Amino acid sequence: MNAVWNILHTVGANAFALGLVIVLHESGHFFMCRRLGVRVEKFAFGFGPELIGFTDKVGTRFSLCAIPFGGFVKPAGEDPTADNAAAAKKDEYFGQAWNRRLLIVYAGPAMNYVLAFALYTGLIWGKGMPVASTEPVIGNMMIGFPADKAGIAVGDKITAFGGRALTGWEDLASSIHRSAEKEIVLSVEREGKKLEIKVVPKKDETGERGVIGIMPKAEYKPVGPLGAGREALRLCWTQSKQTVTTIAGKLWKHERPDLAGPVGIFQMVSRASRAGWEEFVFLIGFISVAIGFFNLLPLPLLDGGHAMFYWWEGLRGRRASNEAMERANTVGIAFLMSLLVFATYNDVLRIRTERSIKAAKAVELKK
Repeated sequence: MNAVWNILHTVGANAFALGLVIVLHESGHFFMCRRLGVRVEKFAFGFGPELIGFTDKVGTRFSLCAIPFGGFVKPAGEDPTADNAAAAKKDEYFGQAWNRRLLIVYAGPAMNYVLAFALYTGLIWGKGMPVASTEPVIGNMMIGFPADKAGIAVGDKITAFGGRALTGWEDLASSIHRSAEKEIVLSVEREGKKLEIKVVPKKDETGERGVIGIMPKAEYKPVGPLGAGREALRLCWTQSKQTVTTIAGKLWKHERPDLAGPVGIFQMVSRASRAGWEEFVFLIGFISVAIGFFNLLPLPLLDGGHAMFYWWEGLRGRRASNEAMERANTVGIAFLMSLLVFATYNDVLRIRTERSIKAAKAVELKK
């Protein structure tokens, strides 16, 4: 029964988290279409065959589909290569001026940031402003980093570094920073048990410091709604900025980006849902920012890719040709599929590494 419950819990948590983020994204497109008078033919939660649905009085079909990890909005006349696109009606997508189509496109990512801002604000206002604890206790970890691969867990208290007793978190952090690409031994207290865990810090983006992907336990101080809102805005901005600098740094150094695919996201949501509701809510906000930011990129098929064509139309005074848009969409499909395969490969490689490490540790314990 425990195995069945764990599966149901994992699937349910992922369906809720990803469903909320994606439905809010599509709701941005939907409500902007309605606001501008564009007829929407379908609003679907999920993909595949429709399980249940209804059609409202203006003709929009709302559907719940069999695969609950995604969704889409289909405005009338949205195909840019259709023969009648140039003569689209006023209530159709391509019957709108380029700047009105931009509003529809950007409304999706905007809703992702609104959702993240609301979740962060509510969490900080309700629980308090997170302040890093001075105790060497693991509050959170980054999936795929050395600590995660070595078997360190959230809640572990690090008592010693290489046999030397630690004075606090700063002592632990500075010791790790000085040990890039060197094997270290951490003494860990976990649920009354004492463990010795070996881990090799990797270099950070600067190439100067060692990191293992751990964060201190948070302590909370009361804060009002305005303070919570300011901190939520800072989190949204910081997350977006770090995404750019991290990926750019990896590409500049010709290193493989640590991208998480569907499997990795599934793991992160599952872990957060078991760590507590605060971690779960925070991760939903984190994923929402990530999806919103990703969709702003000027890549074909993404919202940013559509926007790129509309900015071109506004600047040049004419739409891009159907052939150009078709070629761009073909390239976009190939790129996004390659990115999906690459991210999934990263996920599988990480899982295999984790299992190998756990198996090796099990063998060591038996000796």
